Amino acid sequence: MFLPITPAEVKERGWEKVDFVYVTGDAYVDHPSFGASIITRVLEAEGYRVAVLAQPNWRTLDDFKKFGKPELGFLVSSGNIDSMVAHYTAAKKKRSHDAYSPGKIMGLRPDRAVIVYCNKIREAYGDIPIIIGGLEASLRRFAHYDYWDDKIRRSIIFDSQADILTYGMGENQTIEICRRLSNGEPVSSIRDVRGTCYVCDTAETPYGGKECPSYENCLKSKKEYAISCRIEQDEQDHIRGKLVKQRHGNKMLVQNPPMAPLTQEELDWVYSLPYERNYHPVYESQGGVPAIEEVKFSITHNRGCFGACNFCSIAFHQGRYITTRSKASIVNEAKLLTQMPDFKGYIHDIGGPTANFRRTSCLKQIENGLCKGKKCLAPKPCKALEADHTEYLDILRTVRELPKIKKVFIRSGIRYDYMLKDKDDTFFRELVKYHVSGQLKVAPEHCSAAVLDKMGKPHIEAYVDFSKKYFELSNDAGKEQYLVPYLMSSHPGSTLKDAVELAVFLNKRHIRPEQVQDFYPTPGTISTCMFYTGLDPYTMEEVFVAKTPKEKALQRALLQYYNPDNKALVIQALHMTGREDLIGFSDKCLVKPDPNRNSNGNNSYKRQGKKPYVKKNSKYKK
Repeated sequence: MFLPITPAEVKERGWEKVDFVYVTGDAYVDHPSFGASIITRVLEAEGYRVAVLAQPNWRTLDDFKKFGKPELGFLVSSGNIDSMVAHYTAAKKKRSHDAYSPGKIMGLRPDRAVIVYCNKIREAYGDIPIIIGGLEASLRRFAHYDYWDDKIRRSIIFDSQADILTYGMGENQTIEICRRLSNGEPVSSIRDVRGTCYVCDTAETPYGGKECPSYENCLKSKKEYAISCRIEQDEQDHIRGKLVKQRHGNKMLVQNPPMAPLTQEELDWVYSLPYERNYHPVYESQGGVPAIEEVKFSITHNRGCFGACNFCSIAFHQGRYITTRSKASIVNEAKLLTQMPDFKGYIHDIGGPTANFRRTSCLKQIENGLCKGKKCLAPKPCKALEADHTEYLDILRTVRELPKIKKVFIRSGIRYDYMLKDKDDTFFRELVKYHVSGQLKVAPEHCSAAVLDKMGKPHIEAYVDFSKKYFELSNDAGKEQYLVPYLMSSHPGSTLKDAVELAVFLNKRHIRPEQVQDFYPTPGTISTCMFYTGLDPYTMEEVFVAKTPKEKALQRALLQYYNPDNKALVIQALHMTGREDLIGFSDKCLVKPDPNRNSNGNNSYKRQGKKPYVKKNSKYKK
């Protein structure tokens, strides 16, 4: 049974009131891939009466009042992703559809949904407890650079007027907060829960911990902002992480140390709750909620990622420490999927943030936490790394032998550099033989060592070694399979020369990417800090950043040099970087000469009546 989404459904349960109203910017999908579903089911299991207010009309107070004043408070999230990312592309253009809304309809949630929803609740009910969480709140918990405003915004807890912000995977902190509220404790006194942030007067600032440069200093100085970013990142470890403070005017934002990840028993419990595993029937007439399609027959087996790429938010949200579900829990969920009426025999994924992580990267971190300021896999794997796929392989073997299961795929991210460190290649062989749906997607992202260092990724040699072995094993298995690399243009550190280097790499290996992702500066990542400040927060060295639409277009075009629509941009980029040798008719060339371009690299536009392009001295040639 779905949780109630209308007052009538509340009454059907025999409730006079609800304890909590959970407000979300997504349509209501009761599936464990949706954070709103997990938190509401966890609270239901703890005995609380919870109603779900999905995509309320924020233009009036009516929806926020439809359940009446809840006994204990409101829980607010923008949904599975940041509302600004949901609405806008990396080019800041409005998206045409929203996969988390019924029928992909745009406009059912506001920009900056957490702030808007909370302010409406305050307008309706005054000082009622409001707890915010989810990705939007978690990644915006400190003063942060906002790509859409192109400025530093203060912590979201201030603009939302929330009482408590939960960050990370929020089950245990939410349970503790709700228990204390139900025991009559005022929300203003709940200041010691790990994995939460709160605001106090500066005179009440707790002793100890680390203090970031203030919001005001971050506004004035990009160097101060970079320092703040590093402190925030370095303390996101549940074992060694300290309390972190940041002054905002005469108030202090306080982040308590991270909540410990769920134990395996707790994680198994969370995934055993009675999810309906579908969108609420009310959306059926609108075409359903498309976001369920990719995850409906997928299984999440882990949390956390010690890969910690600089452009990814997982390390700052879930953490780098790996926690996993038991084999029995995963097998039970697989059996449950086979009993669903629309199951066709295919499990689309047994994965997570990184599919092939089933253990900590080394034994040291179990007691000491993950190393501060270091990465387990980049630029080269740490000497203490222990790569082992034995348990993951055992799970896959068991699941694929279950009745009614035809195939088990792995579609979430595989860390190929980690695979290569496993001395036993049995997992690699069985991955290729049983778990690839014709093509495997992996993420080298770039080929330039300088760019990969800024990304926090391994150097390209790891991808080259992996691809060679992948095709060898595919051939051994008698399968014609493909390898699809994810690539990113315009990441901080990537100059036009680096983009040319990547185009040459792709051409040499006959790789023609159908999609290329422009770097998207989302809140809370190290790469976004570099984008805004032009500084690497870990070295304080200057970093080149492509920011103008023209610079980005040139880099993006080079990654798809073979597309006729990109020819003019590719030729322009090659002239700007002094790589005219790549314009010609040999296999090594990226494009053929443009008959309308003269020997100096200028376009001849006499017929069109346009001014010629004039090549200027460029920083790309330095």
